[in-house]
Amino acid sequence: MSSGGIFDIPAKERRLAALDAEMASPAFWEDNRRAQELVRERTELARTVTRVRELTTAAEDLGVMLELAAEAGDSSLDREIAEGVAKLRAEVDEFELKVMLSGPHDGKAAILSIHPGAGGTESQDWAQMLLRMYLRWCERHGLKAEVVDLLPGDEAGIKSATVEITGDYAYGYLRGETGVHRLVRISPFDASRRRQTSFASVAVVPEVDDVEVSVREDEIRVDVFRASGPGGQGVNTADSAVRVTHLPTGIVVQCQNERSQLRNRDTAMRILKARLYELAQKKQREELAELTGEKKEIAFGSQIRSYTFQPYQLIKDHRTGLEIGNVEAVLDGDLDALIKAYLLWSRGAQA
Repeated sequence: MSSGGIFDIPAKERRLAALDAEMASPAFWEDNRRAQELVRERTELARTVTRVRELTTAAEDLGVMLELAAEAGDSSLDREIAEGVAKLRAEVDEFELKVMLSGPHDGKAAILSIHPGAGGTESQDWAQMLLRMYLRWCERHGLKAEVVDLLPGDEAGIKSATVEITGDYAYGYLRGETGVHRLVRISPFDASRRRQTSFASVAVVPEVDDVEVSVREDEIRVDVFRASGPGGQGVNTADSAVRVTHLPTGIVVQCQNERSQLRNRDTAMRILKARLYELAQKKQREELAELTGEKKEIAFGSQIRSYTFQPYQLIKDHRTGLEIGNVEAVLDGDLDALIKAYLLWSRGAQA
């Protein structure tokens, strides 16, 4: 039932016809930026319409096969039909998810940051668990995930991590992960084996184009330092790590994953622009909606999702209401059900 509005093919075909008529105009390329946006829109619409037709044809073929088998009383095709239906259902689910990614930045790369909250070593360990979860999800979906900055914890876990994720619709898939994530478990760091609650925050922003955010050289301070590491031959002995501070906002970004200072600076600047863009968007949303108290502490009562190991195993997304009993699978990167539920929920909230 959720697919009706998403797969409104007649409306998409009308929009395609309108775009084709506009693109045929001699004045189409006078506004180059708008023209490129319309070309991208047309490409996506054409891809969607073509895919829906392919899925429709597959469904019709299965229907014909089912009718012929029923008329002939032939049960030998039952297995083939069942396999075809299962395959078609999976393809429709996957396609529905991609069609829902229609936001202005959904198709872009993503910059994901993780910070532990209240809980000390417990939360730092939880932050590292979340980092692994997202890296495994990226691996499952063929997305490139590069950890551009990582600050290890004092005893275990991490104090912060920044990951640059590139691939089709990286931001669109992950944008719903922004928020506070809560873990309840028996602490591996407590000799008394008591149950502990830990928190970590996740922030996901799109990687924006240079034309969208401009940063003047007199607004930033660039510091270089020696990259940290666990020791041994892998330690970088040159001052290649880069820290960029945006003086007007106080935003600090650092990158130390490359041995080249120039490459680390380029990466840090990309992340800085993404965060500045997200900050501007957030301020605009707050002004338009006159929101108050939107910023939440990384502690009790502010979580978007809870991961419970004790006294029972359950993951619950507090926005969508989705509950999953297989906690280990989710922490191993199986986030698809949570991502789809969020996209459906956000689409309904915006309607």
